[in-house]
Amino acid sequence: MATNVHLTPELEEFARACVETGRYNNVSEVMRAGLRLLQEREDRRRAFAKMLTDAEAEAESEGTYTIDEVAAELDAIIAGKV
Repeated sequence: MATNVHLTPELEEFARACVETGRYNNVSEVMRAGLRLLQEREDRRRAFAKMLTDAEAEAESEGTYTIDEVAAELDAIIAGKV
C-alpha cells in the first residue's frame, strides 16, 4: 500500500539523517520505526488507562484506605505487632 506523508522540513531532515547514518536503508524504514514506537506508546497508554479503571472499580467494590491507615499498619508491622 502506497501512502504519501508530508513532513515538516525538520522532520524530513531528521529522517534523512537517520538514513545517512546507515541504520536505516530509506526514509520509509524510518517512518515505520517511528510508527512502531507510537504504537507501543499507545498500547502502554491504553494498558495504563485500563489499570486505572480496574483500580477504581476495585476501590468502589472493596473500599479504600487513607494514607494514615496505611502508615499505621506499616508502623505496626515494623514494630512486630501484627
